[in-house]
Amino acid sequence: MSQEIAEKHNLKDLELSYSTILKEVGEDATREGLQKTPHRAAKALNFLTKGYAENPADILKSAMFKEEYSQMVVVKDIEVYSLCEHHLLPFFGKAHIAYIPNGYIVGLSKLPRVVDAFARRLQVQERLTNEIRDCIQSTLKPMGVAVVVECSHLCMQMRGVQKQNSVTTTSAFTGEFLKETTRKEFISLISSRLH
Repeated sequence: MSQEIAEKHNLKDLELSYSTILKEVGEDATREGLQKTPHRAAKALNFLTKGYAENPADILKSAMFKEEYSQMVVVKDIEVYSLCEHHLLPFFGKAHIAYIPNGYIVGLSKLPRVVDAFARRLQVQERLTNEIRDCIQSTLKPMGVAVVVECSHLCMQMRGVQKQNSVTTTSAFTGEFLKETTRKEFISLISSRLH
């Protein structure tokens, strides 16, 4: 079965599931405003979980270049949009990534693509942070990787404790970033407004 046919079957199954959900919450799925909602919601969920079909390591490998640069490379303020696996509600914010090359650099756009590939899955922020770190470390084999993710979680803001101003920060480090001086430099760089 081709991927396109499989996606159409998946879309149809999701549409039926969303129609059932609308009925279960007391709505009339046939009323004018909701007639196309199951289809739209199914397409949205397919998009929001498209990371399952992507290989983040392959994204990095597609733009790896030999280079003798051995200082810190930082890409900060990468937008993150994901779905909490516990409530299927969004969490969103920013990721900041640094690595110290060890013979290879990567095209800068590939780091945000790796973030998206992992974020477009049902997630928890802690695992997302580690997956980004581990993928960069195992693929580029740099002297170290640093990842900090800062997100707001609608599962805490819209329901539960309902704390609208809370932000969750997670971090993960390897290699040279386990040293306090290197980690401090990274934190300083992502905290500053150089641009």
